[in-house]
Amino acid sequence: MGKFEEMRAKAEFLDARDSLRTFRERFVIPQGRIYMDGNSLGLPPRESIEGVLRVLDEWKTLNIDGWLEGRIPWFTLPEEMGRRMAPLVGALPEEVVMSGSTTSNLHSLVLTFYQPEGKRRKILADELNFPSDLYALESEIRLKGGDPAEDLVLARSRDGSTLEESDLIGLMDDTVSVALLPSVLYRSGQLLDMERLTRAAHEKGIFIGFDCAHSAGSVPHRLHEWDVDFAFWCSYKHLNGGPGSPAFLFLNERHFGREPGLAGWFGYVKDRQFDMKIDFEHAKSAGGWQLGTPSVLSAATLEAALKIQEEAGIDRIREKSLQLTDFLIELVDGFLSGQPYGYSVATPREHGRRGGHLAIEHAAEAWRICCALKARGIVPDFRPPSVIRVAPVALYNTFSEVWEVARALKEIIESREYERFPKERSAVS
Repeated sequence: MGKFEEMRAKAEFLDARDSLRTFRERFVIPQGRIYMDGNSLGLPPRESIEGVLRVLDEWKTLNIDGWLEGRIPWFTLPEEMGRRMAPLVGALPEEVVMSGSTTSNLHSLVLTFYQPEGKRRKILADELNFPSDLYALESEIRLKGGDPAEDLVLARSRDGSTLEESDLIGLMDDTVSVALLPSVLYRSGQLLDMERLTRAAHEKGIFIGFDCAHSAGSVPHRLHEWDVDFAFWCSYKHLNGGPGSPAFLFLNERHFGREPGLAGWFGYVKDRQFDMKIDFEHAKSAGGWQLGTPSVLSAATLEAALKIQEEAGIDRIREKSLQLTDFLIELVDGFLSGQPYGYSVATPREHGRRGGHLAIEHAAEAWRICCALKARGIVPDFRPPSVIRVAPVALYNTFSEVWEVARALKEIIESREYERFPKERSAVS
């Protein structure tokens, strides 16, 4: 038995010691597949299916009375889900609310804080951020009469994969009004030092917010303690809320008295919302930044998903997540980095700089290797030009599955299996 084959025994040993192994049974695991794309869309908790059926039944039996008489009243569902979410990101219960989508929350929050005046007219972001965020920021600048070419400052990457906090801090000057950065870079999986960046921004009089879409549910945060001004994230990745499940936003309690940049009737003071007054009075909590009526059916999965997160504990989730990615790094570095394989890991090795997924690079054939993996029943995803993203999720993936992924990467090169697939990418990758 070769050394690579011997690593299977290590995987089995780690699986036997896994304190979270029973949580796998609470998810619908696709038969005959190894799912490694939970950083794009998490797998469904079995109980979430029951949640959808329950809400459908409430709709059928309670009709409009479900707004106040549902098991979780629909009227206060956003605040209740926010209260449940808050400990996972280190926030006070009233600082988090379920609302809208990632991008709609970005708009609402940035418009609250971005008030260009004098020479302080710029927004600081980075060139590696998810493009949707940059599209939104450009529109925010135009709405305030600015020019994105002048007023959107993009921090540059030194290596095309990661960012240096010192470079970001170096761009924080008295021309910057708001900084918006990712907690975890979507392509490389780098985790930024949010505490350091927040402290530096505040020293320069800059408001700072974070897109936590790739960290919420896999990485512990202390948003309140770090004094982050605002944050937002989706719930369908590491939180396993399902496709299109509602997003969340965080607003530091210091800012509850500010006027929301976008106003909507679900942000009204809760006990007077149905007074229907034409003068807007927002709730003095994150709930004041809601816009329209919540999507109750889309949110029906979240109670079960958050219950699993609560039971597992975000610290235990993080510990296993790091162990899983450590193991995959060991396999790639030890067996797949030399010739003829040519793989490398673009994600930082240090635990404090790594999120919940790995960017495995192959300079020549990443896309076709992804296709070959999927043909074998292994589901990663691809990000151009050369990244195979692999996300072993602590709640339902195993160390043995990680070993199987590495074996597939190895065999696909040895057999030139990737050559069976076209070089052209499909529309969704």
